[in-house]
Amino acid sequence: MKRISPLASTAIGLVLGAVVFGAAPTSAQMPVVDWTTFPLISTISSVIKQVNSGISSLQDGIGSATNGSVTQLLVEGFTQNSNYSKAQVSAQQQIADASNTAMARFQRDVRNSQIRDQHTPSPLSCAALDNGQTVIVGAGQSWKVARAIQDVNDNRGEANANTPAFYGSAQAIASNNDYHSKFYCSQTEADAGLCQLSANPNADQRASSLFGTGTYNGQQGVNDANAYAMTLIQPIVPAALRGSQLTSTMGEEARVRRREYNARVSLARNTLNYVMAAQTQSIPLSTEQQQEMTDEGLPATQNGSWLQGLTLDVNRRYGSLNYAAQLAAMTPTALQREVAQELALTNYLLLHNYRLGMMTASTNATQLATEAERSIQPTPMPTPSIVAN
Repeated sequence: MKRISPLASTAIGLVLGAVVFGAAPTSAQMPVVDWTTFPLISTISSVIKQVNSGISSLQDGIGSATNGSVTQLLVEGFTQNSNYSKAQVSAQQQIADASNTAMARFQRDVRNSQIRDQHTPSPLSCAALDNGQTVIVGAGQSWKVARAIQDVNDNRGEANANTPAFYGSAQAIASNNDYHSKFYCSQTEADAGLCQLSANPNADQRASSLFGTGTYNGQQGVNDANAYAMTLIQPIVPAALRGSQLTSTMGEEARVRRREYNARVSLARNTLNYVMAAQTQSIPLSTEQQQEMTDEGLPATQNGSWLQGLTLDVNRRYGSLNYAAQLAAMTPTALQREVAQELALTNYLLLHNYRLGMMTASTNATQLATEAERSIQPTPMPTPSIVAN
């Protein structure tokens, strides 16, 4: 038979005594120990020691006791990361601000450059202004030259005092022949013994004396052109009406006819004088104009005429390679200025064409009047009857 352990027998005795004797419960004066829980408690304690040992090891790995606890270190770490994030955001804002500022300055510099390029006159614009001033001055000088030539020719054509025709048509014819023999004697005339061969024979009969390269060769060129115009219009001036020719009855009509003749010849000569004055050296040519003459294969001269100044400017705009290259590199605003200058030049030429058109119209009107005057036939009038009172 298996024996009961002392602990089991003691517990059975206590139970039986309580039941048999009905003893009242009493408070235990000594601690009650559950010996069966000792192994479990021991196991839990061992685990706790191991956990504490691991935590200690973790603390040793993360930081020493002088750096604080793990919680403190984590808080400080997260705080530092937060500070880093805020600093990064601030740095990105500063980078963005700096980039925006730099880009704004760049865009401002680009705009300033555009404004500068748009408002800075191009070399072509400066050259056009110089040429324009030359042309304007040339027009004024040409008018003075035309007026001077016109005064001389009108005085000659009217047969005023101190002119050959004042003394008669024979003197006018002799004067014209003497002038031709002195300056324009031909080989045929020289062989006939009338004069000595001139350096420019028959220039007073050739249209090339009036229309040349655009500028007459100094004073001699002007003289040649004037001689051609004189041969073309009124080579022989009618004798002046003098003395009784003016005071007689028939002289009344002769005076009217002579004034008519003088007016028509003056109009004809005025047209040619306009052509001559436009080609007379009257203005200094600019550097660009002289370069254009060289490019065209013409001898560059210091001075030129109003017509040549216009011609060089038109040729430069139409056929100059340098002008075309600069035009292609122009900014839009500079190109608009060039177009405006082109329009101004066009208007200028149209204005002078209008003036020339008025002169042409006046000449045509004179020719029409001459033809009408020639066509009219005197109508026979009956002899008036005289009735006595």
